[in-house]
Amino acid sequence: MSLNTPNSVLKVEQIQGRGRAIIASQPLKAGQIILVDSPILLYPASPFSSPFCHHCFKSSSSLLSCPNCNYHRFCNSTCLSNALNSSHSNWICNALSQLQRNSLLLQQPLERQLQARFLVAAYNLAINTPSNFQILLSLQGSENNDDATIASAHFLHPLISSFFSHPHTELFTLQLTSSLLAKDKLNAFGLMHPFSENDELRSVRAYGIYPNASFFNHDCLPNACRFDYVDVNPNDDRAFGCNNTDIIIRMIHDVPQGREICLSYFPVNENYSSRQKRLLEDYGFTCNCDRCNVESNWSDNESVEENGEEDEQEVMVMDDEEEEEQCENMEPSETDNNDFPHAYFFLKYMCDRTNCWGTLAPLPPKGNAVSNVMECNVCGKLKSDDDDFNVDNDKGLEGEVPMED
Repeated sequence: MSLNTPNSVLKVEQIQGRGRAIIASQPLKAGQIILVDSPILLYPASPFSSPFCHHCFKSSSSLLSCPNCNYHRFCNSTCLSNALNSSHSNWICNALSQLQRNSLLLQQPLERQLQARFLVAAYNLAINTPSNFQILLSLQGSENNDDATIASAHFLHPLISSFFSHPHTELFTLQLTSSLLAKDKLNAFGLMHPFSENDELRSVRAYGIYPNASFFNHDCLPNACRFDYVDVNPNDDRAFGCNNTDIIIRMIHDVPQGREICLSYFPVNENYSSRQKRLLEDYGFTCNCDRCNVESNWSDNESVEENGEEDEQEVMVMDDEEEEEQCENMEPSETDNNDFPHAYFFLKYMCDRTNCWGTLAPLPPKGNAVSNVMECNVCGKLKSDDDDFNVDNDKGLEGEVPMED
C-alpha cells in the first residue's frame, strides 16, 4: 500500500516484529524530501492561553482576541476567519470557554487538561470534517490501553459530553473517548518553541496529528528526520512552498529500494537506558535497533544477576559523557555491521550547537547532485560538508518530536 500522497516514493508494509512500516519503493537520495504532511488536527500545548496564534501557531507580538470568548487569540484577521470556520467553530469556542471556567478540571494535572483540549478538538473534527475524523480513527491506538488513559477517559467523558446536544450525543461514548486519547498519545507530533541556546529543554507550542507521518517507525539511528518551518513565511524558499504547520520528512543519507525508513522519536543524543524508558512508557515497546543492541552491553541493566551476585562476564558501565566519548573514539570496524556506525553518525549528522542536539540532513538535492550543505532540523544551522564551515542562520526552524510525539 502506498501512502496517500501524490507520486509517493514510499509504501506501507507489515514487517514481522515491527508491525506497520514505511518502505522505500525506489532508491532515495540524501536530502530528498519524501513526504510533506499537513495536520488534520492541531491544538495548543497550553490548555487555554498561549503566546502563539491559536490557528497557525506562529510567534506574534500582537494577537487578535476571538470576539466570542476572548480567551483565544490569533495573529491576524485571516487566521481568525479561517479558525472560526474550522478549528475554532462556535461549538469549540463554547466548549473551551466552559472548560476555562471549570474549577474541577483546573485542579487536574496539566497532562489531563491537555487531554481535555485534545478531545474538544477531536470531536470538533467529527462534527465539522467527518472524513478527517475517520482518518484519525484509523490510526494506531484503541480503548484497550493503559490504566492512566482509561482513568482520564472516565474523568473527561462526562465533562465534555455535557457540551453536546442532539444529534451528536450518540457519537460521544466512553469507549470512543478512551480510544481517541490512545491515538493522541501514540501519534501526536510536537511543534516546538523557537530554539534558544540558553534553553536546555525546549517546550512544545502545539501538538498535531499528521496522518501520513504517523506511519513512520522509530530507530535510534534514523535514516530520515522531520523539519518544520512554523515561523517562516510560506513564500520563503526555505519552507519549500509548504504551509507553516506542515512537516517535511527528508532523508539523512542515501538508502536503497526496499529499506525501511525510520525517524527518531526524540533527539539522538539520549543514552540507552533513557531511550528505552521513554519508548516503553510513551509508546509501549522495547527498541531492538542495531544501536540499542550494541549499547545494551554498555548498560548496567544486566551486570548483576537476580540473586545479587555479580555476573562472571564483565559489563561496561558508562554515564552519558563516557558513552558519547566511547562513540566518538570508536572506529567503524569496532561496531556491528551498520550502514552508519555510531561514531560516524554522531560526528556527521548530529548538530554540535549548544543545547541543540538536532539532526543534520543535506538540503534537497538539485537533480542528481546531493547538496554538500547540511541543515539542522532543530536550530536551522547550516554546515558545509566539504570544509566543515558553519553558518549560523537562526531561521526559526523547529525540531524533531518526540511524538510526545
